[in-house]
Amino acid sequence: MFADRTEAGRALADRLAGMDLADPVIFALPRGGVPVALPVADRLNAPLDLLLVRKLGAPGQPELAVGAVVEGAEPVINASVLRAFGLAPGDLAAQVDAKRAEIAARRALWLAGRDPVPVAGRTAVVVDDGIATGATMRAALRGLAARGPARVILAVPVAPAEVIADLAPLVDRAVCLDTPDPFYAVGAHYRVFDQVADDAVARMLSGQSRGG
Repeated sequence: MFADRTEAGRALADRLAGMDLADPVIFALPRGGVPVALPVADRLNAPLDLLLVRKLGAPGQPELAVGAVVEGAEPVINASVLRAFGLAPGDLAAQVDAKRAEIAARRALWLAGRDPVPVAGRTAVVVDDGIATGATMRAALRGLAARGPARVILAVPVAPAEVIADLAPLVDRAVCLDTPDPFYAVGAHYRVFDQVADDAVARMLSGQSRGG
């Protein structure tokens, strides 16, 4: 069990510091991934940016993901769910536009509108405070791949072993400090797992998102 996200980030940084990560860029999934990613970025002397993802909900069932919009990439679509609703990708156009607007608003809120850090040809290290089902992370990784990183490293403190195994084909290496069995929830593995406020995210990212 980790004391909090900062301690988890330091432990993750210790593990990553021993790897040969050429020209890294650290990507946090907000909000919870930011305080984990910050010690990693500091330890690796790497730029820290956000990997912004918004779910595309099915018609009438917004909690059922038909796909996702990832910043800087084409939408990631679950073709089988799309077919089940008798939809074509074009039917999601209005929702995709709305999600892109939400992503732009979040970048403005958390990063003062700074442009994404270039990642083409570099090592992308994707950090979150943990993974439960892997659905959001899968979309994030697929979207990030379209931006041309040389290598992608998935780095999280805690996740189910089967989820890490499921995501492993999407990355060059997966680093997970703990794979408890049974796995109940990410927050169950932290003594303190408070919600991360918007102003805290902006404060942590201030001055961190440099081009490197």
